[in-house]
Amino acid sequence: MSIMKLIGDNIVISTETNLSVDAALDITCSKLLEHGKVEATYLDAIKQKHQEIGAYYVLAPKIAMPHARPEDGVNEAALQITVFKHGVDLESEDNGDVYFSVTLAAMDSDSHIQTIMALSELFQNDEDVEAIISAQTTEHIAEILEKY
Repeated sequence: MSIMKLIGDNIVISTETNLSVDAALDITCSKLLEHGKVEATYLDAIKQKHQEIGAYYVLAPKIAMPHARPEDGVNEAALQITVFKHGVDLESEDNGDVYFSVTLAAMDSDSHIQTIMALSELFQNDEDVEAIISAQTTEHIAEILEKY
């Protein structure tokens, strides 16, 4: 299954600067909340976990994958892509600012294995990651993601 089936039109390009962690996380879940894919409790759970253990979801330089447990408020499996044009400091000591975020909302711990594998392939393709970060339109981002 293409990850675009889970993304749909959940793509956000943010040009905001000097975002707090909470404000950035709000943006990374905005479309999922707007479309009823997750409840507000899901976003709250991500923020709470961040308070407890830090930026557990920053996977590599420039890349984050915010997520919480399915029982924290997932209504439907979905992904949201967020590009932070000016980067955002999510307090990751090892990885620096985040420019590309994929918010994962999974229904259970098994069903999203294929999705994780496709995302892993994407995250390892520096050319596509850079193309997504530099894209000017959500349509261009979707075009790149169609490959996965």
